[in-house]
Amino acid sequence: MDYISTRNKEVSQSASESIVKGISVDGGLFVPSSFPNITIDELASLEEKSYKERAAYVISKFLTEYTYEELLELTTKAYSKFDSEETAPLVKIDEGSFVMELWHGPTCAFKDMALTLLPHLMTASRLKVGAKDKTLILVATSGDTGKAALEGFSDVEGTEIIVFYPNDGVSDMQKLQMATQEGKNVHVAAIEGNFDDAQSGVKRIFADKEVNDKLLELGYKLSSANSINWGRLVPQIAYYISAYVDLVSSEEIAMGDKVNFCVPSGNFGNILAAYYAKRMGLPVNKLICASNENNVLTDFMNTGVYDINREFYKTTSPSMDILISSNLERLLFELFDRDDSKINELMNKLKTEGKYSIDKSLIEKNGFVGGCCNVEDTKETIANVFDEYGYLLDTHTAVAMNVYSNYVVATEDYTPTVVVSTASPYKFPCDVLEAITGKYEEDAFEAGKKLVLESALQMPESIAKLKEKKVLHKDVIKVEDMANTVIKYCGGKN
Repeated sequence: MDYISTRNKEVSQSASESIVKGISVDGGLFVPSSFPNITIDELASLEEKSYKERAAYVISKFLTEYTYEELLELTTKAYSKFDSEETAPLVKIDEGSFVMELWHGPTCAFKDMALTLLPHLMTASRLKVGAKDKTLILVATSGDTGKAALEGFSDVEGTEIIVFYPNDGVSDMQKLQMATQEGKNVHVAAIEGNFDDAQSGVKRIFADKEVNDKLLELGYKLSSANSINWGRLVPQIAYYISAYVDLVSSEEIAMGDKVNFCVPSGNFGNILAAYYAKRMGLPVNKLICASNENNVLTDFMNTGVYDINREFYKTTSPSMDILISSNLERLLFELFDRDDSKINELMNKLKTEGKYSIDKSLIEKNGFVGGCCNVEDTKETIANVFDEYGYLLDTHTAVAMNVYSNYVVATEDYTPTVVVSTASPYKFPCDVLEAITGKYEEDAFEAGKKLVLESALQMPESIAKLKEKKVLHKDVIKVEDMANTVIKYCGGKN
């Protein structure tokens, strides 16, 4: 299967080339030339399979230049790092509502589901395309992607990785996870700005011919570990299909019944993967997109207007503190029947005016619903779910749970629903502890200890050990210095 650019359908290349490049030269995102199907019989055949086998099977439908056996070897390596044999376990909360825990990987966030696999895919893809230069992985993060990418690519041969994050826009635990990352090929810098500034800065570097030429002289070609890279996105499709199969095998639904997915989303990659699963044939009713106060996606879902000319909020769910949702471009490409000229028009409007609008019926007929939740309601949701069900939510999953509850009240849609849990509560222990006890503890590790006593949920070992680790990355830079910083980290002079 070949891959085309959302901004120029004439650009076509292999999956390996798409993964190594990360983004098209025209600034567009790579998408599959067509969507493979998955039948009811195929879904049934996955019931007795492990998660590693299910993931390899789903991914093989998109990465057709790889054999299933090749991919199974890669998924086995990747998911052996998880603390749950199920990899993405499904927990029943109440009749008809479930939580899919995607945080059992090495960095305790859903990004591990893709970023433990992407380095293996990148290495294999480099071999397939005969890459000679080093691959420079450039990442902008709102908290979780950065650590997961650093962990995944640490000391991976033929790669170098640089991560930029907003200095005041991630939790203390997220910042410490990145600042203590070991590895000869890893670099981390905080920026004076928000995530959108970091993401826009990275995109400018990709588009800057002078910077790219200088990197080539130094022996590097750019790629990405953000979800703009197809190799980051395709592993995420697998867990939606796996969750559906788990619901069937546990007899919560019958094969062929439709389900809803409620996904906390900022950059739109996670819920886009659910949409792709639906396009493959997974029986999906509604895709509920949950936002925090930075509710640009909620407004888009409800009105068809995408407008980033608004106040930016720092919230207790920082990984969703995003106004420019990069992956929305891929959805627009499908909503407009793959009209690349329309995508260029919309992206130019976003660049020049900070907004664009489409007919909201296009969104509705594809099953999308939007909702948002503020900080106080997030806190109340954590407390209520813990009191009623004894289940501990992190701040991002709480946003989704709140949006889902409000959706049911408004629509009386009782379709079985999977709420996607994107992070361990211990990545945000201060806010979670305050939600369930009413007392705020400033020290994240002390908050974590108290959370263990309150909840009996064990703190992940990787987080517990963070306090002992040495801070290795201390750079704080201005947004305008990002390109020069990249050159410096790669051994050049700025």
